[in-house]
Amino acid sequence: MRITTVEEVVKLVKSGDRVFLQGAAMTPNELIDALCDRYQELEDVEMVSIHTEGGAKYTQEPYNKTFHLNSCFVGGNVRKSVNTPKAGYVPVFLSEIHRLFYDGYLPIDVAFVQVSPPDKHGYCSLGVSVDVALPAVRSGKTIVAQINPSVPRTHGTGIVHVDEITLACEVDRPIHEHPPTPIFDIEKQIGKNVANLIEDGATLQMGIGNIPDAVLSNLGNHKDLGIHTELFSDGVLPLLESGVITGKAKKVKRGKIVSCFAAGSRKLYDFIDDNPICDFRDAAYTNDTARIRRNPRVTAINSAIEIDITGQVCADTIGSYQFSGVGGQMDFIRGAALSPGGKPIFALSSATKKGMSKIVPILKSGAGVTTTRAHVHYVATEHGVVNLFGKNLQQRAKAMISIAHPDHQEMLEKAAYERFNGSF
Repeated sequence: MRITTVEEVVKLVKSGDRVFLQGAAMTPNELIDALCDRYQELEDVEMVSIHTEGGAKYTQEPYNKTFHLNSCFVGGNVRKSVNTPKAGYVPVFLSEIHRLFYDGYLPIDVAFVQVSPPDKHGYCSLGVSVDVALPAVRSGKTIVAQINPSVPRTHGTGIVHVDEITLACEVDRPIHEHPPTPIFDIEKQIGKNVANLIEDGATLQMGIGNIPDAVLSNLGNHKDLGIHTELFSDGVLPLLESGVITGKAKKVKRGKIVSCFAAGSRKLYDFIDDNPICDFRDAAYTNDTARIRRNPRVTAINSAIEIDITGQVCADTIGSYQFSGVGGQMDFIRGAALSPGGKPIFALSSATKKGMSKIVPILKSGAGVTTTRAHVHYVATEHGVVNLFGKNLQQRAKAMISIAHPDHQEMLEKAAYERFNGSF
């Protein structure tokens, strides 16, 4: 590995190349911005990534004349662009993105990653975003890196030897943080409702945000909980400190927190740094349904944009507007359903901030079905919890309406009556 300037490093990218961008907290923004500065020299460069942080200059004028984003998960910084002809979205399970790289669907010419300084053996860490970065590194023709002492060294498989890195530059700045935000009363009630479903010895999968944090804040009296998840955040720290999370009941990586990425505060990153309890793997490992189901009482907590009265879940679009991505929702919903004593759960507020019902007669025109109604079991709002498993369509409609916002229940009942020809 040779260390040089960021301007020199990005000269490895040629016209027509496909460039992978590591994401989340580990987004290598200095490399990305330096590459964007070459927009007048290059043509037809494709950027491939999942969720990234930062300004995403490549999606903006005049850079988007040279660079085209092909996103496998849509974040706020690229959402507007992905919904124009200037960029694209690939619907794909997080557990299968590695196949796009390895099997030649989206072969990577150059991988942009951010890593820790090498240890005495010459190994750098991919930090808190191993997810699809590891297969991009393993399959990419050229690997370039920005070396940052603020990157946590993570245990697991997210390591890159200096001999694998063609060129590198050095930066020194904090990685992206997502500190916790205040939890509102509705979210607290949802958290209590979901927490009542969680049993001692359960293996948890949860995301980032107020509802997962609200659930975790209600688990202080539980015992021997475990973590096997796609990502985790600060909400797990109090439960680790109090001994609620031990991982003793897990079958896969007993005692370990298994994840493919993390996002949170500096406190979280300091906890993760060189901590052998944290086992970071690529998404093909963490999100493998066959592996997830081996753990006992897997409790998967996921969110939705809207759910229809029969249980169809839309979690990645608003109508035809691409809002996020498929991600790993189905991987864990199915894994939890197949786990001994497992519980797949959807947790959401009953209405949007503008007062529109999130429980709807039918999904919006153009909406994507992220999770089918055959996969959905538990649905929780601030008004209660229902289990749709084993219920017919009419029974599901009654259950879903019972946890809808009271202001919308009459509308939903009328829609159900019409849908089911008066048999509702």
